[in-house]
Amino acid sequence: MRHRQSRFIFGFLFVPVLLYAVLVIWPYLQTFGYSLTDWSGFSPSMNFVGLKNYTDLLHDDVFMTAIGHNLLLLVLLPTLTILLALFFAFMLNVGGRGGTTGIQGVRGAAFYKVVFFLPQVFSVAILVVLFEGVYRSDPGGLLNGVLVKLGLENPQHPIEWLSDPDTVFWCILAVLIWAGVGFYLVLFSAAMQSIPKDIYEAALLDGSGRAQTFLKITIPLLWETIQTAWVFLAIAAMDAFALVSSMTPPAGLYGGGPNHRSEVIATYLMRNFLPLGKAGYACAMGVVIFFITLVLSVVSLRVTRRERIEY
Repeated sequence: MRHRQSRFIFGFLFVPVLLYAVLVIWPYLQTFGYSLTDWSGFSPSMNFVGLKNYTDLLHDDVFMTAIGHNLLLLVLLPTLTILLALFFAFMLNVGGRGGTTGIQGVRGAAFYKVVFFLPQVFSVAILVVLFEGVYRSDPGGLLNGVLVKLGLENPQHPIEWLSDPDTVFWCILAVLIWAGVGFYLVLFSAAMQSIPKDIYEAALLDGSGRAQTFLKITIPLLWETIQTAWVFLAIAAMDAFALVSSMTPPAGLYGGGPNHRSEVIATYLMRNFLPLGKAGYACAMGVVIFFITLVLSVVSLRVTRRERIEY
């Protein structure tokens, strides 16, 4: 019987594992192999250069700047997105406090969930068009128009949000947070609905306020969901290619401007791979992204690991 079970499990897993090996693992191995060559990406000929591409990365100022931006995103994007999503999910599920029907969310919670989740329906192209209107560098832009109306900005000298080295990175971060909060709000809301309302009602009877129930009950009971969200957002922070390449100058060269102030590893990788014809060098960047993401995911899971709370 045990032998038959083993054959069934092996037969069931053989095809998926084979497909995963061919479509995922093999391309990773190929990328690592190409990173050890001077391949141009356009010619089948290549020369083995060993670790030269990796040593060149250590002396590449633009690449180090891009890593700095990715690491900053890695800290800010998960932290701010999770905090905002947790706060809104808490208010929409238990923020209404006790009523005749017990613990409930604020009035109109179902409508607010739809509104918050709406950005998930938009593609990156729609987000780019939408926020290019928000960040337009003239009084006709939404953000500049509001500042002009409030008297906080000179209409003759509007802020060029996406062309100013001091603001472009923060503009991209704001879009990433805005686009991500809705998804994690729904994720946390689903997890909160599995928490027995009796726990919140007992806390209310003990005189706990909103802050205490949020910190002492909601976060501990949602810790595994928060941990998962953190890993997904960390992976997103190591990418951000589509948004940066579409919203920031120079147009047609995968963004990253002005003066590399919004550069991330993915945009610099693509610029080296296609326009510059340095595919081997770009593959070395891809390997670096892979190992950084892998290490950060493992570390975050280890650091945030705690005993499971049963309820």
